[in-house]
Amino acid sequence: MSKDRTDQAPAPASSRPEIAAFIERVRALRPAATAGKRGRLVFALDATMSRQPTWDTACALQADMFREAAKTGGLDIQLVYFRGLGECRASGWVRQSDKLAELMSRIDCRGGHTQIGKVLTHARRENGKEKVQALVFVGDAMEELIDGLCKAAGELGLLAVPVFMFQEGADPIAENAYREIARLSHGAYCRFNAGAAHELGELLRAVAAYAAGGMKALTELSARPGSSAHKLLQQLR
Repeated sequence: MSKDRTDQAPAPASSRPEIAAFIERVRALRPAATAGKRGRLVFALDATMSRQPTWDTACALQADMFREAAKTGGLDIQLVYFRGLGECRASGWVRQSDKLAELMSRIDCRGGHTQIGKVLTHARRENGKEKVQALVFVGDAMEELIDGLCKAAGELGLLAVPVFMFQEGADPIAENAYREIARLSHGAYCRFNAGAAHELGELLRAVAAYAAGGMKALTELSARPGSSAHKLLQQLR
């Protein structure tokens, strides 16, 4: 079961070089969206009890993802979450940020084990129906057999569905697993904590821009003067 980590010292946020490396990895990916079609992104969340303190933050950040995607032609997002005793659910594909926010507001965190394997399998199944440009996962733990997760991540990599793993906190077991999932799927990994919500938001917007408009959208995002994203992306030039 995911443990309550509120008694531990906050993990250090990712450094600027780590954030720059993450965005560089996104920029290095092949074009995501097909011309004339909306991008599709699976947004998956660990909703076990240890995530409760930052659940409201996650709700706010997904709205930022939608706003960024809207500037590049649009993005359909599907919410996936797991919690409790084997509960893993997926919403329909939605286009409006307020609709997704409403769906997330109905979810309360419950104790239980992680189910990352189900999330990866679900993304592969959805990609079989219609192309999925990316999978984003936000969590803080990993309590499954790593070999099974690696196999599923590798299959997504072969299908050109990169997985972007965002880790809250600094659990070493989770970090090792998240990094390997990202590597095998040709995605990227980044760590954050509650104090780094703004930086996480920037990274999520970068992924959303990639999923909705590919490299062109990321180039436009980096050229936007005055934005925090611009300050991060200019390091890569």
